[in-house]
Amino acid sequence: MSDDQLMTIREMCDMFDVTPRTLRFYEAKELLFPRREGQKRLFTRRDRARLKLILRGKRFGFSLEEIRQLLDLYYVGDQQQTQIRQTYEIAQQRLADMIRERDELNEAIDDLQEQLKWGEKMLASVTQAQRAAG
Repeated sequence: MSDDQLMTIREMCDMFDVTPRTLRFYEAKELLFPRREGQKRLFTRRDRARLKLILRGKRFGFSLEEIRQLLDLYYVGDQQQTQIRQTYEIAQQRLADMIRERDELNEAIDDLQEQLKWGEKMLASVTQAQRAAG
């Protein structure tokens, strides 16, 4: 596929494993700007690059507004220096949030495992008492 080849919504869906609804949603949120030929949407190389970044940002937990702001910084005209710096700062904060969330989840898992061990002991005790009485 050449870099300037236009892609249909179906081709985009297949390439990025997304639904047409997802693409229309990102278009409505002004994150993608496909060309229109009547009812037909045609996506450019720029749209493909933007969608790749949108999906990566969503995977990392960036909000759509953060993603939009970062994508818009591409056009500042400083060889993406501002865009890269802002992305780096947001990514650092998101990583810190993810680590905190992971630590909280690990603590909850440990607590639940302890409760399950207690539950196993209680069930074994009840079962043993029933056998002794029966």
